[in-house]
Amino acid sequence: MSTLTATGTRSAGAPDAAPAPALRARHRRNRLRVLLFLAPGLVGFAVFLVYPLVMTVWLSFTNSNMISPAQFVGLRNYRFMLDSDPQIWQAVRNTGWLVVIMVPAQVLFALGVAMVTARLKAGAGLFRTLFYLPALAPPVAATVAFVCMFNPSSGPVNQLLGLVGIHGPLWFDSPSWSKPALTLLALWGSGTVMVIFLAALLDVPAEQYEAAELDGANPWQRFRYVTLPAISPVVLFATVTGVIAGLQYFTQAMVAAQVANGNIQAAPGYPNGSTMTFPEELYTSGFNQFHAGYACALAVVLFLVSMAFTLVLLRRASGFNPQETQETPL
Repeated sequence: MSTLTATGTRSAGAPDAAPAPALRARHRRNRLRVLLFLAPGLVGFAVFLVYPLVMTVWLSFTNSNMISPAQFVGLRNYRFMLDSDPQIWQAVRNTGWLVVIMVPAQVLFALGVAMVTARLKAGAGLFRTLFYLPALAPPVAATVAFVCMFNPSSGPVNQLLGLVGIHGPLWFDSPSWSKPALTLLALWGSGTVMVIFLAALLDVPAEQYEAAELDGANPWQRFRYVTLPAISPVVLFATVTGVIAGLQYFTQAMVAAQVANGNIQAAPGYPNGSTMTFPEELYTSGFNQFHAGYACALAVVLFLVSMAFTLVLLRRASGFNPQETQETPL
């Protein structure tokens, strides 16, 4: 600190104030430097996310085949989706079934496997590796192998069931069993979710379990009042990502239908449209029938539904705090 005395000398007590233009220039250089470092990310965000999203919304209001110039048709694609598309509602029902049944089953199965492996003492690393390995299999290869294993006539699954007197179903050849078979495929490949749950379970302090056990809490109460509140963010993460993946379920359903039918050129959704999902309807409209405008309308609806599900799950999770609502076990 310095002050200016009557003789013109500078004394201690007041700072040397930088001129205003120099200070503004310094701030401008700092902002430019920050933008320079952010430029690669901003350019990538604009080119690979913002531009495709804007173009998809625009094309959804046009009649386009990606070759001829697009013609603006207003809401005609959306009206066709709601009123005239013969396959859209079956695709919606199948996708809804996968979200309501397959996603909770996958989350619960992964949590159960993680709890079992977390308690193992001997050979824990081996069992964790074995449970995680299916997640490394490519989706197409895993689906082909699953369809062969569940072949109703020559597959090993039905042969093993026959040894115990159970007549195995048709699995991927049956409209009633095709989606449960896809659910079994999802459970088999849930190793990634299992590893995330395992990391969360191992992070729960052992002192909390010891305190609950001293208070007389049984295993269910320890899970309800200790484990579940501690891993609730991971449960939310697994549920949200599972719902988004379920809404975008495409590869396994399409490959399973083609392999089970034995003809990759056949109509999708074999058998009887039971494996036709919403993304598969989008793919068929855009790349098989070259109705790019209608496919973009389907993509916009899928995006909005995914966002709505995510927002609802996040809002419900933010309004529920297990540590505030829980009661004392005893």
